[in-house]
Amino acid sequence: MLTEASLQDSAEQRKGIVEWLQSHWISIASIAIGLVLIEEVGRLPFGEVSALARKNPTTTAFIEQRVNLARHEGKHVKVLQSWIPLKRIPKDVIDAVIVAEDGTFWTHHGFDWFEFKESMSRDLEEGRAARGASTITQQLVKNLYLSSSKNPLRKAKEWVLTLWMEQKLSKPRILEIYLNVIEWGDGVYGIEAASVYHFGKSAELLTKDEAARLAAVIPDPRDHKASSNSEYVLKRSALILERMEARGY
Repeated sequence: MLTEASLQDSAEQRKGIVEWLQSHWISIASIAIGLVLIEEVGRLPFGEVSALARKNPTTTAFIEQRVNLARHEGKHVKVLQSWIPLKRIPKDVIDAVIVAEDGTFWTHHGFDWFEFKESMSRDLEEGRAARGASTITQQLVKNLYLSSSKNPLRKAKEWVLTLWMEQKLSKPRILEIYLNVIEWGDGVYGIEAASVYHFGKSAELLTKDEAARLAAVIPDPRDHKASSNSEYVLKRSALILERMEARGY
């Protein structure tokens, strides 16, 4: 039978536990978050990334997302993609894409910290995500395995896989995969399909101007067509050509 003394002791114990939890909530929350992160990291496709050193991806998370969305909307699904080795892609294409998307690609280890700092400053000034700072490696990781979500957990996964990819794949291999899987129009993926779609010829035959045009529309390939003479394409491709010249490309 419970006595008044035992009830009082029980109440004191509960009060003590509550007070302890309140005074240690930061540590408890940190441990909980850490456990969640460890679990999520353990689920990342490290083996698949390593296998890319010798095996081309058959699809990407981004392509599957586009396909599923189209099917959900009752639209006909057609994916245009044709793999082309990096050695057959003109240097002008490679240079234009690097100048446009990741100027320090050959020298960084997955992240461009200067661009990241500039991006953060601009975002804070404008109160929104106004400037992108993702490297080619980061873009590839997100394209292959993740979603377009901007939540912190997704970003943490991107950073972990970016570091892993930079360790397991050579720079040329990262670039080769990137150029073969990114979107260049509605249902158009990779430089070979993009070249045929926009200019009616193989990527091997692209001119310097055409390379700059294709690089110009990478940020928004569904709204801007590389072969058009829109203000956006003309201005951005001209800027890319200027930067290429300044670098001696």
